[in-house]
Amino acid sequence: MRRILVMGGTRFFGKRLVQRLLENGDHVTIATRGITADSFGEQVQRVILDRADRHSVQAAAQLGEWDLVYDNICYSPESAQYAVEAFEGRVGHYVFTSTLSVYNPSGKLHVEADFDPYRVDLDEPLGEEQLSYQKGKQLCEAVFHQKAAFPVSSVRFPIVLGPDDYTKRLEYHLERVNNEIPVYMPNVEARMNFIHSSEAAAFLEWAGKHSWTGPINACSNGMIQLTDVMNIVEQAVGKKAIITNTGIDADRSPFGVPDSWLMDNSSARQAGFEFDELHDWLPSLAKELTAR
Repeated sequence: MRRILVMGGTRFFGKRLVQRLLENGDHVTIATRGITADSFGEQVQRVILDRADRHSVQAAAQLGEWDLVYDNICYSPESAQYAVEAFEGRVGHYVFTSTLSVYNPSGKLHVEADFDPYRVDLDEPLGEEQLSYQKGKQLCEAVFHQKAAFPVSSVRFPIVLGPDDYTKRLEYHLERVNNEIPVYMPNVEARMNFIHSSEAAAFLEWAGKHSWTGPINACSNGMIQLTDVMNIVEQAVGKKAIITNTGIDADRSPFGVPDSWLMDNSSARQAGFEFDELHDWLPSLAKELTAR
C-alpha cells in the first residue's frame, strides 16, 4: 500500500484523483486549508495546510515518509522552495501540477522543450505579489527541477473542463448565449486544447506510477477553433451566439486568447498514456451543463 499525500484534494480534478487513488487501495492523506468539505469520510487522513507557509508545509511533510506527493496548489517559487526543503529525504516521487500557461499563446504547437525549467535564472529575488500566474508557475517548475533532491514530474495541463469546474468557464459561455449577452473573444480563429477533469485525474494517477521526471504536456487529443467551441455552445443552448472582438478585459471570455494556444501531447502518448478525443467529450459536456 502506497502512502500518498495530495495537496489540494477536495475540489475538481484533485477530488477525482483522490477517489482513483482510494480505489487503487492507496493510503491517502489530503492536505488543504480545511475550507471545502469532502465526501471521503474515514477513507482518508486529513491535515490542515497553508501552502504559502513554510512551517505548515514542514508539518505536513513530517507526518511520515511518502511514496508519492501530489502538489496541485503551488503558485510561487517560495512555496516550491518550502516543499523542496520539507520533503527532502521524505518522498519517493513528487508530481507538481503545472500549466499550459508556461508557454505563450503564439500559434505554435508547444513541446516540452519550448519552456526549459532547468535553464531559468533563479538568482533574481521576486516577491509573490509581483508574479503573474505564468511567471509563478514557470518559477515553480524551475525551483523543483533545479533544486529538489527527489524526482519531480511537472504535469502541464491546458484549461481543464468538467461538470465539477467550480470556475464555470464553459458555463460562462452557455449562460451568456442563453441570456443573449455578447461574448467578447479577441480572436475567434484561435485554436485551443482542453482536457476533461476526469482525464486530468487519470493522467495524474498515471504520472505517479511512472518514473518520468521533468515537464510533460497532458491534453485531450485534438484541437478546436473558438468558432467551433461557440458552435457547440449554440447547439447545446439552442440560440445563436453574439460574438464581439472588442471589449474590456473584465468582459473577456475565459477562452479569449490573442492567438492559438496549443500543446503537443506526443511525449505522454509515446510513454503509454491514451488520451481521450476532445471532439468526443466537449459537445456532451456542453449539453450536460445546459441540462442542469
